[in-house]
Amino acid sequence: MHIIKLDAIDSTNSYLRQLCTKSDVKDMTTVMTNHQVKGRGQMGAQWNSEKGKNLTCSVFKRFQGLHVDQSFYVSMITSLAILKTLRAFQIPKLKIKWPNDILSENKKICGILIENLIKNNEVEASIMGIGLNVNQVYFDQLPQASSLMAIVGKIHDIDELLHHLLKSLSHYFKKLEKGELDSLKRAYERQLFRKNKPSTFREMNGDVFPGIIQGVELNGKLTVKLEDEIIRSFDLKEIQLLY
Repeated sequence: MHIIKLDAIDSTNSYLRQLCTKSDVKDMTTVMTNHQVKGRGQMGAQWNSEKGKNLTCSVFKRFQGLHVDQSFYVSMITSLAILKTLRAFQIPKLKIKWPNDILSENKKICGILIENLIKNNEVEASIMGIGLNVNQVYFDQLPQASSLMAIVGKIHDIDELLHHLLKSLSHYFKKLEKGELDSLKRAYERQLFRKNKPSTFREMNGDVFPGIIQGVELNGKLTVKLEDEIIRSFDLKEIQLLY
């Protein structure tokens, strides 16, 4: 695996994407930085990180025969790999808040931003941006954020975490290559935050409604049982799961 370490960069995802336009990037090439000054999250959100305190990286993964309709498997695998890594470090009460925020003790400790390179309705490659809060303990105006240090009271080695993460990613991508799609989806759904529990959702127009998470569709849409027992599917731009 080829790892590029940078002191500071605007965005590891952007750096990898630009690298792809200039050269033939090797599978599982990883870019990590001590300081990301313009980190991005889902739907344009910004992600701020203290210099040298967190794992900020992006991983490049090539595919063959992965149809665009199956692209959410990349998100599932990335989430599962992070959970597998964190369990190796005894981080407790881990869950995936749909679509791919990682929680511990109901606090967000990791965010994921995936960008797919698509050609002829196939995903040629994906760039998986990962921001894991490791040794940072103060999160101004972010009451739902936390870190490994804040949760278990222990400083963690960031390089060691990255090594475990890349190993975990390879483990799950091998399952994808073997066609174990159903088992990957079931594994992801088992880890969903508030699955099968009465929850509250907010639509983009501000309306709030109750529902119970059932799982996800292959395209990543969240399936929710409503009060009238009707099952509806929502994509990321349609609803937000409230805590």
